[in-house]
Amino acid sequence: MQEPLVHMYTDGAARGNPGPGGYGIVMEWVGKPYKKEFSKGFKHTTNNRMELLAVIDGLKKLKTPGINVIVFTDSKYVADTVNKGWVFGWEKKSFVNRKNSDLWIEFLKEYRKHKVKFQWIKGHNDHPQNERCDALAVAASKQKDLPKDRGYKS
Repeated sequence: MQEPLVHMYTDGAARGNPGPGGYGIVMEWVGKPYKKEFSKGFKHTTNNRMELLAVIDGLKKLKTPGINVIVFTDSKYVADTVNKGWVFGWEKKSFVNRKNSDLWIEFLKEYRKHKVKFQWIKGHNDHPQNERCDALAVAASKQKDLPKDRGYKS
């Protein structure tokens, strides 16, 4: 029997960078008709924070530990940091002088609960799920009364 596999598509957006921002997530359970969408916006944040927070919140939505997940992201920042192992070196040095250390610490906690691989995809290239994530992220960034991104430091 094949192990369960989830495809998670993520995108982040910030208007102004920093500025109002948001993220979008599309999750698909491979081989099943399961598809969910999530998004959230923040008052003042950056694009990189939203790209990373999308992945964190997507991983948090997985209820069973040890799930195989492929995260499709158009963020080189996120994909390269994990795929090239930089985040693990940063962790060994306690994230000293690293931006978004609050989110990277949270990311590693969620990342280690599952079997996660990252696949970079070119953004704004007519990839249906990526385009949908972008639309969700932008719409979330335009909502009224957005909460504060508590970890953002200018």
